[in-house]
Amino acid sequence: MLCEAGADAFRINFSHGEAEQHQRRIDSIRQAEAPAGRPIPIIADLQGPKIRVGTLPGGALSLRYGQTLDMEAAVQASSPDVIPLPHQELFDVLVPGDVLKLDDGRLQLTVVEVGKGRAKVTVDVGGKLTDHKGVNLPGRTLPISALTQKDRVDLDFALNAGVDFIALSFVQTPEDVEEASALIGGRAKLIVKLEKPSAIESLEKIVALSDALMIARGDLGVELPPERVPVIQRRVVSACRQAGKPVIVATHMLESMIEAPTPTRAEASDVATAVYQGADAVMLSAESAVGRHPQTAVAIMDRIIKAVEADPDHWTQLLSTASQPRPTAADAISFSARNIAQLLSCKAILAFTNTGSTALRISRERPHCRVLSLTAHEKVARQLSLAWGVHSVITQDISSFSDMIEHAEEVAVHEQIAVKGDTVVVTAGLPFGRPGTTNMLKIIHIGDGFTDRH
Repeated sequence: MLCEAGADAFRINFSHGEAEQHQRRIDSIRQAEAPAGRPIPIIADLQGPKIRVGTLPGGALSLRYGQTLDMEAAVQASSPDVIPLPHQELFDVLVPGDVLKLDDGRLQLTVVEVGKGRAKVTVDVGGKLTDHKGVNLPGRTLPISALTQKDRVDLDFALNAGVDFIALSFVQTPEDVEEASALIGGRAKLIVKLEKPSAIESLEKIVALSDALMIARGDLGVELPPERVPVIQRRVVSACRQAGKPVIVATHMLESMIEAPTPTRAEASDVATAVYQGADAVMLSAESAVGRHPQTAVAIMDRIIKAVEADPDHWTQLLSTASQPRPTAADAISFSARNIAQLLSCKAILAFTNTGSTALRISRERPHCRVLSLTAHEKVARQLSLAWGVHSVITQDISSFSDMIEHAEEVAVHEQIAVKGDTVVVTAGLPFGRPGTTNMLKIIHIGDGFTDRH
């Protein structure tokens, strides 16, 4: 039902559930592909480290503005006015003046004194603190790997289950990305979740090392002033587009629809803004995971996207911010394909691709027509479905130029992209089957017949 409403990809949150439950969800998604008529990617979202308070006496502690109390590196509080924090690594980097945010930023403390495994704090924003609430230390890079032992077990399971993307949480440095990439070993694409300000400081390096990015605005908003999050979102979307890396805008997009049957106007504008900026995907979280109206939320988000893409000003803006061709034949071909499609009002650009790189380059250019990726590899087809505007079609291997042209026509007609008399652009790499060789562009008119194509 969610596929029918417009969902193109599914995220499985490994913070919740057991392996058997995850496998059932993966099986259900795979079974939905055939009726949907398109490849559907699965994202395994790893939990990452969780910095949480320990166990409090009676399960809760009331914090009053201006109050001074102690924190200690312990699982359980030693006295009623002590906050246990079983993470020695956090105490190792604390200095007076540091700000701690608890319970998703609802409570705030300032460090006034630091000792061995202890710290004295004052309460800036009070309230009720309960057991195991999350703790954030804005502005500090913690000496913690982005992959816990649980994550490593979940990663092994997800890769064996054949997921298409791994989403990596708690990324602080480029080294975190390199560690995860080495473990994945090319068996899936890597999505870096931008949750920590330190990752933004190394944005260019992280974009270069990743296959895709996710702007986790909820987590960023805990550690950053709210006015900085929209600025960072725009910067990240722009950086990903220039690099040709898909980017997902996530968190709180249609938050009110967890309960309500319609979103607020501000939420609709928020989704539209992400589309206008050039995001490849917008993501629902609790709205579709535990909300009362999951199918409606997907359908409304789909309608918002289509409304933006029906706005002529949207395309004018996309073209004005188009990337410039890099000094490679493949980038020049993709750039030219977009311009030719625009000039000749082509119905589609068809990209024959072995690894997906050709289709990603064309997607980066945001052509004002359909983009079809034609690949013999099922996993590549699924992974490309996350990229802007790309509709993936699984085809047989192409061995000759004439086969390519004939098959391009067949696919364009079968997918109801073009009819006789329409014009499409075809890109590929010669010789066929060799990765990274995009070097050919052909304009074809549907129905002209092969003898006219030489």
